[in-house]
Amino acid sequence: MTAGSRPRPATPAGPGPAWLRELFVAAAAMETEPQARPPATGGRASAVLILFGAGPDGPDLLFIQRSDDLRLHAGQPAFPGGAIDPTDSGPVAAALREAAEEVGVDPDGVDIVGTLPELFIPRTGFRVVPVLAWWREPCPVAPVDLAEVAAVERIGVSELTDPAARVMVRVPDGRTTPAFRVRGMVIWGFTAVLVDRLLALAGWERPWAPAEVIDWTPPPGGPGSAENAIRLGSCTEMCSTLS
Repeated sequence: MTAGSRPRPATPAGPGPAWLRELFVAAAAMETEPQARPPATGGRASAVLILFGAGPDGPDLLFIQRSDDLRLHAGQPAFPGGAIDPTDSGPVAAALREAAEEVGVDPDGVDIVGTLPELFIPRTGFRVVPVLAWWREPCPVAPVDLAEVAAVERIGVSELTDPAARVMVRVPDGRTTPAFRVRGMVIWGFTAVLVDRLLALAGWERPWAPAEVIDWTPPPGGPGSAENAIRLGSCTEMCSTLS
C-alpha cells in the first residue's frame, strides 16, 4: 500500500510493511507541542500499543473502550496500554503485556516497529511512550476484564480518514482538539491527537473542514473520571444531536 504522493526517505529494513516502517521514521522525528513534552522529573511512566493490522479494506488500528468505573479515563477510547510495572523490561514489554491482559492480544503475533518520542498528559501526570507495531498474526480479541475494558474495535484507516468522520471537540477551557466519529462512536482526547498526527505523517489525511465542534461537558455525578461524556461505542445521545 502506498501512503501518499509526498516524497519519502529510503525505506528502512525491519519488521512490518514498508509503509509502516516509513511512518515510524517520520513519526520518530515529529515535533512535540510544548505542553506535551515530559518534564525533567516526575510523572508516571506508561506505554500504549499502536497496533496496525491488515483489515478487509486496508490497514486498521486496534482500539479499546475503558470501563466506566475506572478512576482515570473512564469510558474513554484508547489504544491498549497502561503503566509500566517494575517487572516490565521497558515500554515495549509493558505495551504488549497490557494488550494481552486487556483484550487477549498474543504478543507472539506482534512485530514491534519501534517506539516513538515520549509524550506527557499534564492532567493525569502520565508519561506515555507510544509503541508502533504490526499485527503479523491477528488473533480473536475481546475484553478480558470488564472492570477495565468494556469493548474492543478494529477500525480501518479508510474510515478514520473519511472527511465525514472528522470533527473537533471543545473542552470547558475553550481548547479544541481533533476527534473521529466512526460507527456511532467518538474517539477524542490524547488518542485522537495521536491518530491525527499519524494519519498526516503517513500522507493518508484527506482534506476536511474542521467546522463541526462537539462541546464536551463533564457529566454531573457520573462514575469514574469526568472524561466519560464522550465514549467509544456508547455516545448515542451526543451523536444523535450531531446527525
